[in-house]
Amino acid sequence: MAGLLYRLGRFSARRHWLVIVAWVVILGIAGVTYSLFAGSISSSITIPGTKTSQVQDELAKKFPSANGGTGTIVFTTKDGKAFSDQQESDVQDFLKSLEQLDGVKGITDGFATQQRLDESRQKIADGKDQLAQQEQTLSSSQSKIDAGKQQIAAAQDQIDQQKQQASQLTSAAQQAAQQQIDAAQQQLDAKQQQLDASQQQLDSGKQQLADAKDELDQNARLLDLSKGIRFVSSNGSTVIGTVQFTKSTYEVPQSTKQAISDKADSADISGVDVYVSNDISQGVPSILGPGEIIGVIIAAIVLFLMLRTVVGAAIPLVSAVLGVGVASLAALSFSSLVEFISVTPVLGVMLGLAVGIDYSLFILNRHRTQLKAGMGVHESIGLANGTSGNAVVFAGTTVIVALLALNITGIPFLGLMGTVGAVAVFFAILIATSFTPALLSLLGLRILRRGERERIGNTDSVRVPNAPMSTWRAVITLVAGIAVLGTIALPATQMRLGLPSGSSEATDSAQYKAYKTLEKEFGAGQNGPLLVVADLPKAVSKDDVTATEVTIGEAIEKNSDVKAVLPIGASDDRDIIAFQVKPAGGPDSVSTEQLVKDLRAQDVSVDGGTATLGVAGNASANIDVSEKLSNVLPLYLAVVVGLSLIILIIVFRSFLVPITATAGFILSVLASFGGLTAIYQFGWLGSVFGVHDPAPILSFLPIIEIGILFGLAMDYQLFLVSGMREAYAHGASAKVAVQRGLHAGRAVVTAAAIIMISVFAGFIFSDSSTIKPIGFGLAFGVLLDAFVVRMLLIPAAMHLLGRSAWWFPKWLDRIVPDVDVEGAKLERSHPTGDRGDDAVHHGSHAASVEPDANPHEGHAPTHRA
Repeated sequence: MAGLLYRLGRFSARRHWLVIVAWVVILGIAGVTYSLFAGSISSSITIPGTKTSQVQDELAKKFPSANGGTGTIVFTTKDGKAFSDQQESDVQDFLKSLEQLDGVKGITDGFATQQRLDESRQKIADGKDQLAQQEQTLSSSQSKIDAGKQQIAAAQDQIDQQKQQASQLTSAAQQAAQQQIDAAQQQLDAKQQQLDASQQQLDSGKQQLADAKDELDQNARLLDLSKGIRFVSSNGSTVIGTVQFTKSTYEVPQSTKQAISDKADSADISGVDVYVSNDISQGVPSILGPGEIIGVIIAAIVLFLMLRTVVGAAIPLVSAVLGVGVASLAALSFSSLVEFISVTPVLGVMLGLAVGIDYSLFILNRHRTQLKAGMGVHESIGLANGTSGNAVVFAGTTVIVALLALNITGIPFLGLMGTVGAVAVFFAILIATSFTPALLSLLGLRILRRGERERIGNTDSVRVPNAPMSTWRAVITLVAGIAVLGTIALPATQMRLGLPSGSSEATDSAQYKAYKTLEKEFGAGQNGPLLVVADLPKAVSKDDVTATEVTIGEAIEKNSDVKAVLPIGASDDRDIIAFQVKPAGGPDSVSTEQLVKDLRAQDVSVDGGTATLGVAGNASANIDVSEKLSNVLPLYLAVVVGLSLIILIIVFRSFLVPITATAGFILSVLASFGGLTAIYQFGWLGSVFGVHDPAPILSFLPIIEIGILFGLAMDYQLFLVSGMREAYAHGASAKVAVQRGLHAGRAVVTAAAIIMISVFAGFIFSDSSTIKPIGFGLAFGVLLDAFVVRMLLIPAAMHLLGRSAWWFPKWLDRIVPDVDVEGAKLERSHPTGDRGDDAVHHGSHAASVEPDANPHEGHAPTHRA
């Protein structure tokens, strides 16, 4: 690889215009393909096969009217008073206008819905009064019938007495008396029949009244379950409008959501503010904002301070921007075929800028050092490309592999993020090893300052360290460093994962205002209602639907943190029943998460068996996504750690060096997680980082951070420890070699780390609640890994390990391939200058050095990137 890169560097130097024009053409082609084939970018995060998606699929099949996502629009009067008739009419007209948009199934007018609820409650109250009156009437009728029965019974007693008396008379008198008795009995029987008919009619009325009371009671119980749900605030100043989409919220095209947001922004309703909620207005973040530009400016300043030349500082920046442009346009050209979430291209820009600047800097800095030593321009470019460029290729490959490994998680959007990030790093490598050499050739010796050009071939030698650090210093550094990182990592033990809600957005955004208005006027649970679907053991009859709704609804209400339950209806075949459940907490609260789990574990006894509950909705989907990501995190960490060990064993031909490197990587990752949790979840230093409402950590951030920081940690490990290995291999004692490797690489690693931190930190102040924590996590992680782990802990550990750090079984040494990642063999065949004193460039980015009195301790060849 070193020889191939050497030839590529020489070719790029000799044909610099061809290479530059070729890259410009490639950029143009990428721009054309982007304009022709680019699709929309989604702000939604979905994972197929989750419990939420299963419920949504069932609804789509059996209950189409309840299927589809919803979005909330909040209308609130500016003066806090109740809506006027004109304002109410304007709000209703606005909502009706949304029905014409593609992807909108229908709208729900909060005024009409609240009116129906209020009318239903009034009907229940009126019905109870009517039933009470009917019951009183029936009771009065029953009293009359009972009195009639008593009268008939008394009359019957008289007739019976008359019969007894008549039996004692003579036959003629008895016959006459009997005729009178029979006539009286007939009249009495007729009255009895009339009384029995009245009783039968009364009993029928009683049964009807009982049935009506049962039906009214069931309806009353249903309405009582939903008493905590309102669509117009109690003071009449706020109303909720609901947009129902044809697809789930996460599948709704961004164009549809944007159209709703645009209409809301331009709504002209006198005295009324219109806010769209986060499930509608969560848009695509800008790729470059003021914070990101400031980060690039800081990187430029660092480059200038290091190189002391404007043109030198410009080359890494130009190279990085070109790489980002080509990678971003090329990747987004596939956005019509593959669903891109909004953070995906931003992550590519982050990585492309950071590694693009660093990789070009490594080659440029090596080239400058060789020019000052007297090497010709083209030869120097080729050798810098074959040595430092070779290290760049290897280091970049580790980043690419770590990012591509995200595909093993089985989560499509995460795998795509890793792939796009890997593409950005791949183009950064290509640009650094071809375009950068072409620019260096174009500038020639102007890459050096005038004073440096005047001293070419006569640079002052820089002596390398000949004494190791003290053992006590190593022990204290190691113990203190681990203690500090462990302390910073402590908050990570309480890390919760989630997705951004409206409360995480900027305080002046519509999403935030909608969230806070709903929370104030309707309660926190209004921001994250749950859709609960009950699967019945068998279909129920039409007459039994209400009773079944009551049974299941009351069972759901018994769960703690349930504020209200609103029945939505039953499917056409009546084997599933849907409810809207309003939780007590917000969508990202611990209580809501537990409620979702409790509902899914709950079985409800109904006629015919047991009904099982499924939960869907935006809050449920967020919980599912976060749970799935947290479940795959250990697998991905194990893969990355295993990969780290294998790569480092091959590179350094050692067991202990990879173990210390990997342990350091884990420490820095855990500490960065601790910082993330403390700031974004606990709210510490929130005013500094713009965290006004602490919330769970972005669910996919830990996995993304592990992948990226792994690759970058391996970069710094390579740039520092390989210098120690070379010094040790050329005769320096193990402990002196530690100091020489650190001395050789720390300047360029410091500059590279500061540049990378600056680029990542620029995204901390993005407008997007998704981008902010990513920028912080990467910036803080690089800070800890580069300056605490690689420059303090690793040298201290290497010192304490001494020669044992480089122990490697001979049988394994014969099997493991010799990976010349820094092109040392190439360098020995292409000396850096005509110097017979065997002076060396000890480390990839250090100035040239002379051997000291020990002939074995200054003989490491130039080798580092």
